[in-house]
Amino acid sequence: MTGITWLAAWPAEAGAERAAAGFERAFYAAPTGVWAAPGRVNIIGEHVDYNGGRCLPMALPHRTYVALRPRMDGIVRCESAQIDGRWQASLHGVAPGTVSGWGTYAAGVAWALRLAGAHVRGFDAYIDSCVPFGAGLSSSAALEGAVAVALDEVTGWGWADDDAGRTQLAAACVRAENQIAGAPTGGMDQAVALRAQAGCALLLDSRDGAAEQVPFDLAAQGLAIVVIDTRARHANADGQYGARRAACEQAARLLGVASLREIADTGEREAALATLTAAGRRDLVPPVQHVLGEMARTDAFTRLLRQGRLDAAGPLLRASHLSLRDNYRVSCPELDAAVEAALGAGALGARMIGGGFGGSAIALVRAGQAGAVADAVAAAFAGAGFDPPAFLEALPSSGASRVA
Repeated sequence: MTGITWLAAWPAEAGAERAAAGFERAFYAAPTGVWAAPGRVNIIGEHVDYNGGRCLPMALPHRTYVALRPRMDGIVRCESAQIDGRWQASLHGVAPGTVSGWGTYAAGVAWALRLAGAHVRGFDAYIDSCVPFGAGLSSSAALEGAVAVALDEVTGWGWADDDAGRTQLAAACVRAENQIAGAPTGGMDQAVALRAQAGCALLLDSRDGAAEQVPFDLAAQGLAIVVIDTRARHANADGQYGARRAACEQAARLLGVASLREIADTGEREAALATLTAAGRRDLVPPVQHVLGEMARTDAFTRLLRQGRLDAAGPLLRASHLSLRDNYRVSCPELDAAVEAALGAGALGARMIGGGFGGSAIALVRAGQAGAVADAVAAAFAGAGFDPPAFLEALPSSGASRVA
Protein backbone atom coordinates (compact mmCIF):
# COMPACT_ATOMS: atom_id res chain seq x y z
CA MET A 1 0.00 0.00 0.00
CA THR A 2 1.39 3.40 -0.93
CA GLY A 3 1.37 6.51 1.24
CA ILE A 4 2.48 4.84 4.48
CA THR A 5 3.97 7.38 6.94
CA TRP A 6 7.03 6.21 8.85
CA LEU A 7 8.19 8.62 11.57
CA ALA A 8 11.98 8.67 11.69
CA ALA A 9 13.96 9.76 14.74
CA TRP A 10 16.19 12.78 14.24
CA PRO A 11 19.94 12.35 14.56
CA ALA A 12 21.05 14.00 17.80
CA GLU A 13 23.05 16.64 15.96
CA ALA A 14 20.07 17.63 13.83
CA GLY A 15 17.75 17.82 16.82
CA ALA A 16 20.23 19.95 18.74
CA GLU A 17 20.66 22.31 15.79
CA ARG A 18 16.90 22.71 15.40
CA ALA A 19 16.42 23.52 19.08
CA ALA A 20 19.37 25.92 19.26
CA ALA A 21 18.27 27.77 16.12
CA GLY A 22 14.74 28.06 17.47
CA PHE A 23 16.06 29.44 20.76
CA GLU A 24 18.05 32.13 18.99
CA ARG A 25 15.01 33.15 16.96
CA ALA A 26 12.80 33.28 20.04
CA PHE A 27 15.12 34.92 22.55
CA TYR A 28 17.78 36.70 20.45
CA ALA A 29 20.64 34.93 22.23
CA ALA A 30 22.44 31.61 22.20
CA PRO A 31 21.33 28.91 24.65
CA THR A 32 23.66 27.62 27.32
CA GLY A 33 23.19 24.15 25.85
CA VAL A 34 20.74 21.65 24.42
CA TRP A 35 19.48 18.60 26.28
CA ALA A 36 17.25 15.78 25.07
CA ALA A 37 15.14 12.97 26.54
CA PRO A 38 13.34 10.09 24.83
CA GLY A 39 9.76 9.07 24.39
CA ARG A 40 8.98 5.52 25.39
CA VAL A 41 6.97 2.44 24.65
CA ASN A 42 5.84 0.22 27.46
CA ILE A 43 6.33 -3.28 26.15
CA ILE A 44 4.08 -4.76 28.82
CA GLY A 45 2.85 -3.84 32.29
CA GLU A 46 0.15 -1.24 31.58
CA HIS A 47 -1.54 0.66 34.41
CA VAL A 48 0.46 -1.20 37.04
CA ASP A 49 2.97 1.52 37.92
CA TYR A 50 0.55 3.29 40.27
CA ASN A 51 -0.39 -0.09 41.75
CA GLY A 52 3.12 -0.99 42.90
CA GLY A 53 3.74 -3.45 40.05
CA ARG A 54 6.59 -4.19 37.68
CA CYS A 55 6.52 -2.86 34.13
CA LEU A 56 8.88 -3.24 31.18
CA PRO A 57 9.28 -0.02 29.16
CA MET A 58 12.06 1.00 26.81
CA ALA A 59 13.19 4.36 25.54
CA LEU A 60 12.65 5.29 21.90
CA PRO A 61 15.26 6.91 19.65
CA HIS A 62 12.67 9.68 19.15
CA ARG A 63 13.52 12.52 21.51
CA THR A 64 12.43 15.93 22.76
CA TYR A 65 15.14 18.58 22.52
CA VAL A 66 15.30 21.52 24.92
CA ALA A 67 17.60 24.47 24.32
CA LEU A 68 17.84 26.32 27.62
CA ARG A 69 19.46 29.35 29.19
CA PRO A 70 19.11 30.17 32.92
CA ARG A 71 17.69 33.48 34.14
CA MET A 72 18.25 35.25 37.44
CA ASP A 73 14.84 36.92 37.81
CA GLY A 74 12.58 33.93 38.46
CA ILE A 75 10.81 34.18 35.11
CA VAL A 76 10.16 31.09 32.98
CA ARG A 77 9.62 31.64 29.25
CA CYS A 78 8.99 28.69 26.93
CA GLU A 79 8.42 28.42 23.21
CA SER A 80 7.96 25.31 21.09
CA ALA A 81 8.21 24.40 17.44
CA GLN A 82 5.05 22.33 17.89
CA ILE A 83 2.83 24.89 19.70
CA ASP A 84 2.13 28.48 18.72
CA GLY A 85 2.76 31.28 21.18
CA ARG A 86 4.92 31.83 24.24
CA TRP A 87 4.19 30.37 27.66
CA GLN A 88 5.42 32.56 30.50
CA ALA A 89 5.10 32.64 34.28
CA SER A 90 6.94 33.75 37.37
CA LEU A 91 8.50 30.74 39.02
CA HIS A 92 7.77 32.35 42.39
CA GLY A 93 4.06 31.98 41.66
CA VAL A 94 4.14 28.37 40.46
CA ALA A 95 2.26 26.09 42.83
CA PRO A 96 -0.48 23.48 42.54
CA GLY A 97 -3.51 25.07 40.89
CA THR A 98 -1.87 28.40 40.00
CA VAL A 99 -0.74 27.82 36.40
CA SER A 100 -2.08 26.02 33.35
CA GLY A 101 -1.12 25.17 29.79
CA TRP A 102 1.64 23.16 28.18
CA GLY A 103 4.43 25.10 29.89
CA THR A 104 3.45 23.64 33.24
CA TYR A 105 5.37 20.49 32.33
CA ALA A 106 8.59 22.53 32.18
CA ALA A 107 7.90 25.04 34.96
CA GLY A 108 6.64 22.23 37.19
CA VAL A 109 10.02 20.52 37.02
CA ALA A 110 11.71 23.74 38.13
CA TRP A 111 9.20 24.05 40.98
CA ALA A 112 9.85 20.46 42.11
CA LEU A 113 13.63 20.88 41.95
CA ARG A 114 13.41 24.05 44.00
CA LEU A 115 11.49 22.13 46.65
CA ALA A 116 14.28 19.55 46.61
CA GLY A 117 16.87 22.27 47.21
CA ALA A 118 18.19 23.12 43.74
CA HIS A 119 18.81 26.83 43.12
CA VAL A 120 16.62 27.29 40.05
CA ARG A 121 15.97 31.00 39.47
CA GLY A 122 14.18 30.86 36.13
CA PHE A 123 15.02 30.07 32.53
CA ASP A 124 14.25 30.53 28.87
CA ALA A 125 13.64 27.34 26.88
CA TYR A 126 12.87 26.39 23.32
CA ILE A 127 11.48 22.92 22.66
CA ASP A 128 11.49 20.89 19.47
CA SER A 129 10.53 17.23 19.31
CA CYS A 130 10.14 14.21 17.07
CA VAL A 131 8.18 12.33 19.75
CA PRO A 132 4.62 12.24 18.39
CA PHE A 133 2.42 14.43 20.56
CA GLY A 134 -0.65 12.81 22.13
CA ALA A 135 0.32 9.39 20.81
CA GLY A 136 0.74 7.61 24.14
CA LEU A 137 4.53 7.68 23.73
CA SER A 138 5.09 9.93 26.74
CA SER A 139 5.95 13.21 25.08
CA SER A 140 5.24 14.94 28.41
CA ALA A 141 7.82 12.89 30.34
CA ALA A 142 10.33 13.44 27.52
CA LEU A 143 9.92 17.19 27.99
CA GLU A 144 10.17 16.88 31.76
CA GLY A 145 13.26 14.69 31.55
CA ALA A 146 15.08 17.02 29.19
CA VAL A 147 14.27 20.05 31.36
CA ALA A 148 15.33 18.15 34.48
CA VAL A 149 18.81 17.27 33.23
CA ALA A 150 19.22 20.79 31.81
CA LEU A 151 18.37 22.47 35.11
CA ASP A 152 20.41 19.91 37.01
CA GLU A 153 23.48 20.88 35.00
CA VAL A 154 23.07 24.65 34.88
CA THR A 155 22.48 24.80 38.65
CA GLY A 156 25.38 22.46 39.39
CA TRP A 157 23.06 20.14 41.32
CA GLY A 158 24.71 16.99 39.91
CA TRP A 159 21.89 14.47 40.29
CA ALA A 160 22.15 13.37 36.66
CA ASP A 161 25.65 11.98 37.24
CA ASP A 162 24.46 8.58 38.51
CA ASP A 163 21.37 6.40 38.61
CA ALA A 164 20.56 7.25 42.22
CA GLY A 165 20.45 10.92 41.34
CA ARG A 166 18.45 10.28 38.19
CA THR A 167 15.94 8.41 40.32
CA GLN A 168 15.53 11.61 42.34
CA LEU A 169 15.16 13.67 39.17
CA ALA A 170 12.49 11.27 37.96
CA ALA A 171 10.64 11.67 41.26
CA ALA A 172 10.72 15.45 40.83
CA CYS A 173 9.28 15.08 37.34
CA VAL A 174 6.47 12.88 38.64
CA ARG A 175 5.69 15.47 41.29
CA ALA A 176 5.63 18.18 38.62
CA GLU A 177 3.25 16.23 36.39
CA ASN A 178 0.95 15.22 39.23
CA GLN A 179 0.76 18.50 41.14
CA ILE A 180 1.48 21.25 38.61
CA ALA A 181 0.37 19.81 35.26
CA GLY A 182 -2.50 17.98 36.97
CA ALA A 183 -2.02 14.55 35.38
CA PRO A 184 -2.18 11.77 38.03
CA THR A 185 0.25 9.44 36.26
CA GLY A 186 2.53 6.88 37.89
CA GLY A 187 6.30 7.04 37.68
CA MET A 188 7.08 4.73 34.77
CA ASP A 189 7.36 7.36 32.04
CA GLN A 190 9.72 9.63 33.93
CA ALA A 191 11.86 6.70 35.07
CA VAL A 192 12.51 5.47 31.54
CA ALA A 193 13.06 9.01 30.21
CA LEU A 194 15.87 9.50 32.72
CA ARG A 195 17.21 6.01 33.56
CA ALA A 196 17.01 3.98 30.32
CA GLN A 197 20.13 2.54 28.69
CA ALA A 198 20.64 1.83 25.01
CA GLY A 199 20.03 -1.78 24.01
CA CYS A 200 18.00 -2.56 27.12
CA ALA A 201 14.47 -2.58 28.40
CA LEU A 202 14.01 -1.15 31.89
CA LEU A 203 12.41 -3.61 34.30
CA LEU A 204 10.99 -1.14 36.78
CA ASP A 205 9.62 -2.11 40.16
CA SER A 206 7.20 0.67 40.98
CA ARG A 207 6.89 -0.33 44.62
CA ASP A 208 10.45 0.60 45.56
CA GLY A 209 11.82 2.25 42.41
CA ALA A 210 14.35 -0.51 41.77
CA ALA A 211 15.29 -0.87 38.12
CA GLU A 212 17.16 -3.51 36.14
CA GLN A 213 18.56 -3.03 32.67
CA VAL A 214 17.47 -6.14 30.76
CA PRO A 215 19.23 -6.70 27.40
CA PHE A 216 16.65 -6.41 24.64
CA ASP A 217 18.22 -7.37 21.33
CA LEU A 218 15.30 -7.81 18.98
CA ALA A 219 17.45 -8.16 15.87
CA ALA A 220 19.37 -11.08 17.36
CA GLN A 221 16.08 -12.97 17.66
CA GLY A 222 14.94 -11.98 14.18
CA LEU A 223 12.20 -9.74 15.54
CA ALA A 224 11.12 -6.10 15.54
CA ILE A 225 8.56 -3.95 17.31
CA VAL A 226 6.40 -1.66 15.18
CA VAL A 227 4.68 1.26 16.89
CA ILE A 228 1.34 2.25 15.38
CA ASP A 229 0.33 5.85 16.09
CA THR A 230 -3.43 5.73 15.55
CA ARG A 231 -3.62 9.55 15.44
CA ALA A 232 -6.51 9.30 17.89
CA ARG A 233 -5.37 11.87 20.43
CA HIS A 234 -5.36 11.17 24.14
CA ALA A 235 -4.55 13.16 27.27
CA ASN A 236 -3.68 11.89 30.75
CA ALA A 237 -5.12 15.01 32.38
CA ASP A 238 -8.66 14.57 31.03
CA GLY A 239 -10.05 12.68 34.04
CA GLN A 240 -10.37 9.17 32.63
CA TYR A 241 -6.86 8.13 33.68
CA GLY A 242 -7.43 9.54 37.15
CA ALA A 243 -10.72 7.68 37.48
CA ARG A 244 -8.99 4.35 36.81
CA ARG A 245 -6.28 5.13 39.33
CA ALA A 246 -8.85 6.13 41.95
CA ALA A 247 -10.73 2.85 41.42
CA CYS A 248 -7.58 0.84 42.05
CA GLU A 249 -6.73 2.82 45.16
CA GLN A 250 -10.27 2.33 46.47
CA ALA A 251 -10.02 -1.41 45.86
CA ALA A 252 -6.73 -1.58 47.75
CA ARG A 253 -8.29 0.19 50.73
CA LEU A 254 -11.24 -2.23 50.78
CA LEU A 255 -8.81 -5.14 50.63
CA GLY A 256 -6.68 -3.70 53.45
CA VAL A 257 -3.44 -3.49 51.45
CA ALA A 258 -1.14 -0.64 50.54
CA SER A 259 -1.35 -1.49 46.83
CA LEU A 260 -2.68 -4.23 44.59
CA ARG A 261 0.89 -5.52 44.25
CA GLU A 262 0.45 -7.13 47.67
CA ILE A 263 -2.45 -9.22 46.34
CA ALA A 264 -0.37 -10.23 43.32
CA ASP A 265 2.52 -11.32 45.54
CA THR A 266 0.36 -13.46 47.81
CA GLY A 267 -1.47 -15.10 44.92
CA GLU A 268 -4.83 -14.47 46.65
CA ARG A 269 -6.40 -13.17 43.47
CA GLU A 270 -9.70 -15.05 43.63
CA ALA A 271 -10.13 -14.32 47.32
CA ALA A 272 -9.60 -10.60 46.68
CA LEU A 273 -12.18 -10.56 43.91
CA ALA A 274 -14.65 -12.41 46.14
CA THR A 275 -14.08 -9.85 48.92
CA LEU A 276 -14.89 -6.97 46.58
CA THR A 277 -18.01 -8.75 45.37
CA ALA A 278 -19.18 -9.44 48.92
CA ALA A 279 -18.64 -5.77 49.78
CA GLY A 280 -21.05 -4.82 47.01
CA ARG A 281 -18.31 -3.44 44.78
CA ARG A 282 -18.52 -5.64 41.72
CA ASP A 283 -17.68 -2.51 39.73
CA LEU A 284 -14.13 -2.74 41.07
CA VAL A 285 -13.67 -6.37 40.04
CA PRO A 286 -12.82 -5.80 36.34
CA PRO A 287 -10.10 -3.16 36.94
CA VAL A 288 -8.56 -5.30 39.67
CA GLN A 289 -8.66 -8.33 37.36
CA HIS A 290 -6.72 -6.35 34.78
CA VAL A 291 -4.07 -5.12 37.21
CA LEU A 292 -3.44 -8.52 38.78
CA GLY A 293 -3.43 -10.26 35.40
CA GLU A 294 -1.10 -7.66 33.90
CA MET A 295 1.38 -8.10 36.73
CA ALA A 296 1.48 -11.83 36.01
CA ARG A 297 1.84 -11.22 32.27
CA THR A 298 4.76 -8.86 32.85
CA ASP A 299 6.60 -11.46 34.89
CA ALA A 300 5.95 -14.12 32.23
CA PHE A 301 7.12 -11.84 29.42
CA THR A 302 10.30 -11.00 31.33
CA ARG A 303 11.08 -14.69 31.78
CA LEU A 304 10.73 -15.29 28.04
CA LEU A 305 12.96 -12.30 27.34
CA ARG A 306 15.69 -13.64 29.61
CA GLN A 307 15.41 -17.05 27.92
CA GLY A 308 15.72 -15.58 24.42
CA ARG A 309 12.21 -16.79 23.57
CA LEU A 310 10.45 -13.59 22.60
CA ASP A 311 8.88 -15.34 19.64
CA ALA A 312 6.66 -17.09 22.21
CA ALA A 313 5.57 -13.84 23.89
CA GLY A 314 2.91 -12.82 21.39
CA PRO A 315 -0.07 -14.30 23.29
CA LEU A 316 0.87 -12.26 26.35
CA LEU A 317 0.63 -9.04 24.35
CA ARG A 318 -2.71 -10.11 22.91
CA ALA A 319 -4.05 -10.99 26.36
CA SER A 320 -2.87 -7.61 27.66
CA HIS A 321 -4.85 -5.80 24.98
CA LEU A 322 -8.02 -7.80 25.58
CA SER A 323 -7.81 -7.05 29.29
CA LEU A 324 -7.21 -3.34 28.71
CA ARG A 325 -10.18 -3.33 26.33
CA ASP A 326 -12.65 -5.43 28.30
CA ASN A 327 -11.63 -5.12 31.98
CA TYR A 328 -9.99 -1.71 32.19
CA ARG A 329 -12.03 -0.23 29.33
CA VAL A 330 -9.35 2.16 28.08
CA SER A 331 -9.18 1.13 24.43
CA CYS A 332 -10.97 2.78 21.49
CA PRO A 333 -12.06 1.70 17.98
CA GLU A 334 -8.81 2.86 16.38
CA LEU A 335 -6.65 0.91 18.83
CA ASP A 336 -8.76 -2.22 18.44
CA ALA A 337 -8.58 -1.95 14.65
CA ALA A 338 -4.80 -1.52 14.74
CA VAL A 339 -4.33 -4.59 16.93
CA GLU A 340 -6.65 -6.82 14.92
CA ALA A 341 -5.20 -5.76 11.57
CA ALA A 342 -1.63 -6.33 12.79
CA LEU A 343 -2.50 -9.80 14.06
CA GLY A 344 -4.32 -10.58 10.84
CA ALA A 345 -1.20 -9.64 8.87
CA GLY A 346 0.91 -12.12 10.83
CA ALA A 347 2.18 -10.16 13.84
CA LEU A 348 3.15 -12.48 16.69
CA GLY A 349 1.38 -10.24 19.17
CA ALA A 350 -0.02 -6.73 19.47
CA ARG A 351 -1.58 -4.49 22.08
CA MET A 352 -2.46 -0.90 22.88
CA ILE A 353 0.04 0.99 25.00
CA GLY A 354 -0.11 4.05 27.23
CA GLY A 355 -2.97 5.54 29.19
CA GLY A 356 -5.57 4.64 26.57
CA PHE A 357 -8.57 6.26 24.89
CA GLY A 358 -6.35 6.86 21.86
CA GLY A 359 -2.63 6.96 21.26
CA SER A 360 -0.57 4.04 20.02
CA ALA A 361 -0.34 0.28 19.78
CA ILE A 362 2.67 -1.98 19.32
CA ALA A 363 3.08 -5.11 17.21
CA LEU A 364 5.77 -7.74 17.72
CA VAL A 365 6.71 -8.92 14.24
CA ARG A 366 9.32 -11.07 12.56
CA ALA A 367 12.15 -9.22 10.82
CA GLY A 368 11.07 -8.06 7.39
CA GLN A 369 7.38 -8.17 8.28
CA ALA A 370 6.98 -4.54 9.39
CA GLY A 371 5.96 -3.24 5.98
CA ALA A 372 3.23 -5.83 5.51
CA VAL A 373 1.81 -5.11 8.97
CA ALA A 374 1.84 -1.37 8.30
CA ASP A 375 0.06 -1.91 4.99
CA ALA A 376 -2.63 -4.01 6.65
CA VAL A 377 -3.22 -1.50 9.43
CA ALA A 378 -3.38 1.42 7.00
CA ALA A 379 -5.88 -0.47 4.82
CA ALA A 380 -8.05 -1.29 7.84
CA PHE A 381 -8.07 2.36 8.89
CA ALA A 382 -9.00 3.50 5.40
CA GLY A 383 -11.82 0.98 5.29
CA ALA A 384 -13.16 2.18 8.64
CA GLY A 385 -12.94 5.85 7.70
CA PHE A 386 -10.30 6.62 10.34
CA ASP A 387 -7.54 9.17 9.83
CA PRO A 388 -4.40 7.54 8.36
CA PRO A 389 -2.09 6.11 11.04
CA ALA A 390 1.66 6.62 11.27
CA PHE A 391 4.35 4.10 12.13
CA LEU A 392 7.77 3.98 13.72
CA GLU A 393 10.22 1.27 14.73
CA ALA A 394 11.01 0.89 18.41
CA LEU A 395 14.72 0.47 19.14
CA PRO A 396 15.82 0.48 22.80
CA SER A 397 17.65 3.75 23.36
CA SER A 398 19.29 5.80 26.11
CA GLY A 399 17.83 8.24 28.62
CA ALA A 400 18.14 12.00 28.94
CA SER A 401 21.47 13.70 28.29
CA ARG A 402 23.14 16.85 27.02
CA VAL A 403 23.49 16.78 23.24
CA ALA A 404 25.07 20.18 22.52
